[in-house]
Amino acid sequence: MNTPLVEKRADPWVYLHTDGYYYFCGSVPGYQVIELRRAKKLTDLKNAETVNIWHAHDEGPMSKLIWAPELHYWQGKWCIYFAASDDENVRDAKHHHNIFVLEGEGDNPLTAKWTEKGQVKTHQDSFSLDATVFEHNGDLYMCWAQLEPAIHNNSNLFLAKMKNPWTIEGKELLLSIPEYPWEQVGFKVNEGPAEITHGNKVIITYSASATDENYVMGMLWADKDADLLDGYSWHKSTEPVFKSAAENKLWGPGHNSFTKLNGKDVLIYHARPYTQIDGDPLDNPDRHAYAKYFTWTDEGLPDFGKPGDENQIQ
Repeated sequence: MNTPLVEKRADPWVYLHTDGYYYFCGSVPGYQVIELRRAKKLTDLKNAETVNIWHAHDEGPMSKLIWAPELHYWQGKWCIYFAASDDENVRDAKHHHNIFVLEGEGDNPLTAKWTEKGQVKTHQDSFSLDATVFEHNGDLYMCWAQLEPAIHNNSNLFLAKMKNPWTIEGKELLLSIPEYPWEQVGFKVNEGPAEITHGNKVIITYSASATDENYVMGMLWADKDADLLDGYSWHKSTEPVFKSAAENKLWGPGHNSFTKLNGKDVLIYHARPYTQIDGDPLDNPDRHAYAKYFTWTDEGLPDFGKPGDENQIQ
């Protein structure tokens, strides 16, 4: 039996703060609110009290399809990155979905004072979503998914430094495109990036293909002393690093995050316990959040195993 960490929360994000709490957010069915919860034990997140810290606007660019919020802490303030749209019926046009930021002041993000900092303006004025940020050598970087109009793909991954948590500064690197067949099933997609640094490597995982049972995870990595905005610094897995496990009844794993439990590295991901989806997979709420331990190879890269294997956290 595979027990979800949190039920019906796709795009799960878990952040372990210095206060000892695990904080959780994800896409809430209906896509109209940003919800936070916290617990001292990772497995207590399922039943933790939830607080809606922000609600979609009645109209405009932050009114529809509130997707994939991520909670971060940077220089004494909280930040939440999320995607939003002005039209719930248009999901692949040049415009509509974009990346927005909230800034929170206070020790506890569930009770913090939140301020809308607006849209993260990228160089291309096009469909964008799934922003994540990470610190490297004292700089803040953002990695996100975006449509490049000159490339016939649904979304690609970009990377840039940040002037502040809501402003890109300087060069944007086109980090990855969906070039392999396993990245192009249903849709040509690279999305949902997440970063982890281990040893001498900066590693970015991401998700690819349609959000049904074909959803898989890929991986990019660079030397931590390399110029992260130089495309030649990066390597890319030629095969998926995490994919459906029919034998464990978990399909379409992806849109992951990372945390720790008992000093061990943990992969947080969503998956479905079945494959027969009625209608649009994005409207189906049964992508649950799961957690599992993972290990490291001799080359310093993660070995995620399979969804629902013996390392699954119940």
